[in-house]
Amino acid sequence: MSRIVFGVTGGIAAYKSLDVVRCFKKQHQNIDIICILTEDATKFVQPLSFSTLSGNDVLTDLFSPRKTPVHIELAKSDLIIVAPATYNFIGKIANGIADDLLSCVIAASKCPVLFVPSMNSAMWENPILVENIKKLKKYGYYFLEPDTGALATLDVGKGRFPCTDFIVEEALCLLNTLKKLSSKKVLITAGKTESYLDPVRCITNNSSGTMGYELASAAKFQGADVTLISGPTAITPPNVEVIKIKTVEELKNKTLKYASHADILIMAAAVVDYVPLSYSANKIKSSSNSISIKLQATPDILKLVKTKNKELFTVGFALESDKHLENAKIKLKSKLLDLIIVNDVSSISALDTQLTLINKNMKVKKLPLLSKKEAAGKVLNWIIEEYISSSKTV
Repeated sequence: MSRIVFGVTGGIAAYKSLDVVRCFKKQHQNIDIICILTEDATKFVQPLSFSTLSGNDVLTDLFSPRKTPVHIELAKSDLIIVAPATYNFIGKIANGIADDLLSCVIAASKCPVLFVPSMNSAMWENPILVENIKKLKKYGYYFLEPDTGALATLDVGKGRFPCTDFIVEEALCLLNTLKKLSSKKVLITAGKTESYLDPVRCITNNSSGTMGYELASAAKFQGADVTLISGPTAITPPNVEVIKIKTVEELKNKTLKYASHADILIMAAAVVDYVPLSYSANKIKSSSNSISIKLQATPDILKLVKTKNKELFTVGFALESDKHLENAKIKLKSKLLDLIIVNDVSSISALDTQLTLINKNMKVKKLPLLSKKEAAGKVLNWIIEEYISSSKTV
């Protein structure tokens, strides 16, 4: 079982940390959470709330009588998170000050430390804080940048406490010491594309983008440097670099640009096969019962990318309504892919999916019905195995 020391300092966002602890305990029962609250933190939140959610006593005092030095014992944890991390606390650690339990644990620890800053934007932009963060990053400390939006003072700016899922995701990445994709660049496309007939109407594919986003999260968990090129979707993006696109042309250009620096491309985007031959600058009036629209085929982005980047390990998707394996194998060969993942049209916008995996030697592997998150994890493990295998044969 992994152990996380979860430190809470005295900021208005301290109450949001309760949800982070709750999320860890609900979704990751193999992680033990020990919470430390600074004296200032207890003025915003009560230790009882954290002990109830974590299932452990909350620690607040460095000098409570104990048989062993508690800061030395807790320093042997697998990860330390400070959320929220205030301007004051970051400055204290950057300057080697250890005058309370949390700062002493950090001072004595050799495990990863993740700071989650949250403060007013004026404080976040203060050059002293900027230099302190640079200094700590140089020493190997990790930072999850705050969000931009409405602040506690009703100002708008950068300084908001990040999304709970982002914090948990980043923590899990740091806990995962077997990062099979460490130092690898993974490019993933997701979501749908839109091709407009006029300023109002468009031709598109029915895609939620969920699988691509889950694959991006899974790849980051494995230590990859992930770039996600995404068409329109209602999903909150994972904590990776996200490039927003709408049209097939934008998807093609961005994929070609980033693929030249990638080790692995996973093309999960739902690309429309045909687009309107012409565009009307004005809304087309519904003056008749029927209308004829001339369409033209879109470029084969996967094949184009693979042709220009022959060493790129390329993974495609085949969404089929019939002859699933037959159609997927044809697509695998014609697009010069290393792997292809087959799913049925019934999986669109569904919570669960059943995938079939095929490599370029036509070896078939069928997965059971799984949530898209579970399926993404298994798919990525399979991609890693095949990628490593192909690298050994080069």
